[in-house]
Amino acid sequence: MKIKETHIVPAVTKKVRLQEYAVSIFSSIRTRSGIKKAIKKGLLLIDGKKAHTSHWIAEGQKIELLQQEIPQKKIFRLKLNILFEDEHLAVVHKPSGYPTSGNYFKTIENALAFNLKPSHMVDALMYPLPVHRLDNPTSGILLCAKTRTALTGLQDAFRLKAVKKTYNALVKGEIPKPKVISSDIDGKNASTKISPQEILKIKHRKYTLAEVIPLTGRTHQIRIHLARNKTPIIGDKLYGKEETEDFFSSKNLYLFAVKISFAHPVNEEQMNFAIRLPKKVRNLLSNRVD
Repeated sequence: MKIKETHIVPAVTKKVRLQEYAVSIFSSIRTRSGIKKAIKKGLLLIDGKKAHTSHWIAEGQKIELLQQEIPQKKIFRLKLNILFEDEHLAVVHKPSGYPTSGNYFKTIENALAFNLKPSHMVDALMYPLPVHRLDNPTSGILLCAKTRTALTGLQDAFRLKAVKKTYNALVKGEIPKPKVISSDIDGKNASTKISPQEILKIKHRKYTLAEVIPLTGRTHQIRIHLARNKTPIIGDKLYGKEETEDFFSSKNLYLFAVKISFAHPVNEEQMNFAIRLPKKVRNLLSNRVD
């Protein structure tokens, strides 16, 4: 195996085991659980010999971290629109009709390696990974990690609600003014901010193009809350009703992730991305109610 990182132990002032010591010496593994897994996989050597968790550290020892062999992965050759990419992360435009990840072949996760350049950072992931999830029928901006640092940093940012995601949804009915919908989902608190952008009238029926900001991150949160508000998203066959209007029949979900804002997990630069609504929605704006 190829050597990924090497460390020579300097003078040590107290006895310490490898598992505790190695957390501070390798940039590609920064947790005790990660070091423990590497030891179990035989990826850590002390003076050229396989290391064990019971090993004590001594001055002058050479500790080497081996590059794990990358398992063969099936690549889904789906062309994606890349909004941004560097050595650590990427921002891609997810098309509707594909799950973000899961036990399937045709997922966005399996398509990332086909679209993104390999990272040359020491903590590069074996394959790029989505940091969050968009539902199968939802299209729009998806944030992906290429390194371990980016993955853990962005996951922490999502947990701390430091990532702001904005959606647009076309819903059945009228939403007259901004509101926050707060109702539990699966026994957990969930809140969604909804602001009307345009009121449309199509064949004597009113529809609302709304800006939607999830304040929490529950599964199907936006779809559930808009349905509970009696303004279900057009094309939502799970929480809404089958559309009878010819224009909307057999159409995909009208929910789009259009904006995302976050701090870069490595250089802390503020990152802001936005995309246009699909043409099918832009064409509808000629039917807005003044």
